[in-house]
Amino acid sequence: MTFIPYLTFDGTAEAAMNFYADVFQATEIQIMRYSDAPADEGLPASDRVMHAHIMLGDQCLMAADGMPGTPVPAQDSVSINHPVPSVAVGQAIFDKLSDGAEIIMPYGPTFYAPAFGMLRDKFGTNWMIGVYPEDETMPQ
Repeated sequence: MTFIPYLTFDGTAEAAMNFYADVFQATEIQIMRYSDAPADEGLPASDRVMHAHIMLGDQCLMAADGMPGTPVPAQDSVSINHPVPSVAVGQAIFDKLSDGAEIIMPYGPTFYAPAFGMLRDKFGTNWMIGVYPEDETMPQ
């Protein structure tokens, strides 16, 4: 069993998911718009994203735009924690996510991890990128 983060955006889901697919070198990306739904479903004919996902091996990140006309609050209270196998891999990911981001904690060594950093990216998603200590097992 696992948890799958599902992000909600206000019209930027497609750009965000394409950005994340590039940053994390996703093995698959799928984007479905409200306008792709059958007419008898009663959904708005909108180019906003109804559902999207990217795959990183067997791990998934999902997202959508809020229903047209529905306000989408900021993602203030949630962060996506992404463990990485090495300091160098984490630095590369952190650097890519940093484009237009607010750096909350610069990526670097800490007393609890070989490297860790936090940021809010240009789409409003909070990220925590870190390397697990050698004596701990990184989640798969």
